[in-house]
Amino acid sequence: MLDVRRMQVLRSVISSGSVTAAAANLGYTPSAVSQQIAALEKQAGTALLERTGRGVRATAAGRLLSEHAEVLSRNVAAAETALADLREGRTGHLSIRYFTSAGAALVAPALARLRGAHPGVRIDLELVDDPALSLSEVERGRADLALIVGAPGRPREGVLTQRLGDDAYAAVLPAGHPLADRREIALADLAAESWIASERPGPCLDPLLDACAAAGFAPDFGVRSEDHVTAQGFVAAGLGVGVMPHLGLVNRHPDVVVRDIGRPRPFRAVHAVARQTSLAQPALAELLDALSEFA
Repeated sequence: MLDVRRMQVLRSVISSGSVTAAAANLGYTPSAVSQQIAALEKQAGTALLERTGRGVRATAAGRLLSEHAEVLSRNVAAAETALADLREGRTGHLSIRYFTSAGAALVAPALARLRGAHPGVRIDLELVDDPALSLSEVERGRADLALIVGAPGRPREGVLTQRLGDDAYAAVLPAGHPLADRREIALADLAAESWIASERPGPCLDPLLDACAAAGFAPDFGVRSEDHVTAQGFVAAGLGVGVMPHLGLVNRHPDVVVRDIGRPRPFRAVHAVARQTSLAQPALAELLDALSEFA
């Protein structure tokens, strides 16, 4: 295998026109340069230089290796520049997983801030509502960051977990509902109502069911929907009441009212999980800070 360092010495000798001049440019002794060329010729299996009076000139093989040495030098310089850009956050690539209701309320403003500070960083977003799948994507190195609902359990080594905040649930009522005039509603006040489900079974619905159980009842879901916008439409039409997380109420239907819930107040925990090696990128660290602020 050819030695790249020796190829660079050869290139210096050819450019300088002599071993002595190359040694002066490189800070070597002429003897050391000659030894490097001899070792490279042994690796190449052919002569690389020929004498011309007091100097030397390249053979065809020598010119070939010198040209490749120049290409290698340019590639190394380009790699060093690219690495510096990555370390400083001028470039990079982040792969992010997020759940539906986090998109507008958390991800969009956080990424807008990130783009202003790091316009050269490429962001790949993918919607994944299954927390276990999102966590697995991070653990397996397919994603740098994931936003998930609920406790992430014990992630594998090399994965950082950060709690961004608690997303409280609120009562969503038709505009003319008898409870619409109250500033806060006890969860038990909705026990006899027909409910609109806006969450599928899992970590988003479980905190609500647990709070209802603590209030002494199980909600009667008359209509089921898996997105908050549609569920609000059902509430506005008078088909029932809803209890939805605040992150899902960024875009509110004009014909519903939203009221805080007390005694007990259900909430879901929102976490960010990230690969610790990815945090070496300044853009990811700053994105986490922005997500925490908006959460």
